[in-house]
Amino acid sequence: MSGFLVDSNVLLDIATADPVWFPWSEEQLRLAAETGPLSINPIIYAEVAPAFAAQSDLDLWFDPAVFRRIPLPYEAGWLAAQAFVTYRRSGGSKTAPLPDFYIGAHAAAEGLTLITRDATRYQTYFPTVNLISP
Repeated sequence: MSGFLVDSNVLLDIATADPVWFPWSEEQLRLAAETGPLSINPIIYAEVAPAFAAQSDLDLWFDPAVFRRIPLPYEAGWLAAQAFVTYRRSGGSKTAPLPDFYIGAHAAAEGLTLITRDATRYQTYFPTVNLISP
């Protein structure tokens, strides 16, 4: 698979018209859409959902002509678990894998470029993932 997986922080910048990050996030999505498909997965969908009053509003905002909805592959579950083990061994306190681990693992498993503002975590746990970040 090719194209882009769009992290929820970038989507929330746009959905909430964030005064600091909206211009950067909107430009990155526009540029990426010119070269390949933009994708989301169920975890990204769930992280963006609280910004909307109704599921119908969210579904309208995630226009299928713009965003592909792709399932999280099982391979990503394994990669997320491995990242979580590394995180715990280095002193991480969370007791379950973080959503970012699934998002990074999904990008790694399917060879997607990840558009995010949280480059550090992805670089640390998924160094093979191509990132677009500030």
